[in-house]
Amino acid sequence: MIRISEIRLSLDEEESLLPEKAAKILKVNKKYITELSIFKKSVDARKKDDVHFTYSVDVTISLDEGQIVAKCKSPKVALAKPYFYELPESKRVSKYRPVIVGFGPAGMLAGLILAEAGLRPIILERGKDIDARQKDVNEFWTKRRLNEESNVQFGEGGAGTFSDGKLTTGIKSPFIRKVLDELYEAGAPEEILYSSKPHIGTDRLAVVVKNIRKKIERLGGEVRLETKLEKLIIYNGFVQGITYSKNGVKADMEADSVIMAIGHSARDTVEMLYDLGVEIIQKPFSVGARIEHPQSLINKAQYGKFADHPKLGAADYKLACHGLHERGAYTFCMCPGGTVVAAASEKEGVIVNGMSSLARDGENANSALLVGIEPCDFPSKHPLAGIYYQREIEHKAFELAGGDYKAPAQLVGDFLNGITSTSLGSVNPTCPTGVTLTSLDECLPQKVSKTMKSAIVEMDKKLKGFNLYDAVLTAPETRSSSSVRILRDEFCQCNVRGVYPCGEGAGYAGGIVSAAVDGIKCAHAVLSDEH
Repeated sequence: MIRISEIRLSLDEEESLLPEKAAKILKVNKKYITELSIFKKSVDARKKDDVHFTYSVDVTISLDEGQIVAKCKSPKVALAKPYFYELPESKRVSKYRPVIVGFGPAGMLAGLILAEAGLRPIILERGKDIDARQKDVNEFWTKRRLNEESNVQFGEGGAGTFSDGKLTTGIKSPFIRKVLDELYEAGAPEEILYSSKPHIGTDRLAVVVKNIRKKIERLGGEVRLETKLEKLIIYNGFVQGITYSKNGVKADMEADSVIMAIGHSARDTVEMLYDLGVEIIQKPFSVGARIEHPQSLINKAQYGKFADHPKLGAADYKLACHGLHERGAYTFCMCPGGTVVAAASEKEGVIVNGMSSLARDGENANSALLVGIEPCDFPSKHPLAGIYYQREIEHKAFELAGGDYKAPAQLVGDFLNGITSTSLGSVNPTCPTGVTLTSLDECLPQKVSKTMKSAIVEMDKKLKGFNLYDAVLTAPETRSSSSVRILRDEFCQCNVRGVYPCGEGAGYAGGIVSAAVDGIKCAHAVLSDEH
């Protein structure tokens, strides 16, 4: 197989031209290309008067591929091998089935790998199945009735189910392709396999997570929904089992391997682990707000005169400012054509996130605008101080917005000028529980709001219109990542042997793909443990 990079197509050229362009680069007749697949596709919008697509393709030819690569002498051409995931040999001899806590991306992929290995894992998920969960979320959004066990954070699929389904990641791992292959097999669009900025969309994610559960069950695994881990049973530094509850009834289960893929919002579970002596340390996290602009403004800023071209769709952005007041500020989880999501999981707390459908066809664009919070900013040295700090901000927001799960919001122009907002402008906020116009300085830490104001001004220099007066800030976003790290060793186990902290909630991931990859790593650790 030969990989060819940097093949350019204009917006008006069709992908059917790729074989011809590939043959030209290889200096062979097109008839010798027997197979062509897209490896990577991206939009190059660096020059606003020359927006185009760039491709990397894999081709198979009916000639000596090594000779062809050597002959064409192009840095764009190289021999490549197709990726194959190889399940490691299981050295496990235990009579107990491995247990996984949490059925978000980390728990799903850990469960899938262990099921493929024939270990019939038992997966506990405190929330409901995706269909019932969606009903509970809609009940919260429309009537502001919060179910603390079934919401945007808890339930089948984890917190990422109510998001843009963004699959970009900063990590390097061969397991990324395994994750994408499984998501595609479960119903995600084929473009995730080659898009430079892959996403699934919240509407398609519901189908995907359900299909992954069914696959695990076909392979002998078991997913117990509405089943909450209450406690680990520990003896002499080793896990011996778990206590769990379902429908208010507690029960014990023997287990010697427990993967803790608990997500970033299971604060009660983290407290339980801490009380049992599991080693936990403080970890930096971020705080900020969702910023909403008209999607048409973002399209124009990114694509210029090509903004309305049907092949481009909704534009995105990723911005960062470093060194502002000795703190970093950046945009995160940008949702083109999306909505702001009310994402509370605890009573009397307000949190927001972002969500897009696969089509990304909403009127507004939104993104988190976040500021880094370091442990030195936490109110104490306690390992869980970051959690308590998050909770304090969320409770302030709840009270500021009226105590009914509306979210506090402010126009960007008013925020920059220190004016309490009293009326909306040209941008209608999309938070489904509604917003209360106010001053965000009253709920965000002073360092956060001060840095956000500087960042908005700086980011407008990079993306014209970012400081639009009528753009809306909705706060707070506090759950972009975990504020603790559950320490683990090179075997992925914590100081309680047989317990594997995993994914975002344990402090080892930062999104759907990285959490899923960490789930695979922890599953491999279970397979390699000879007990």
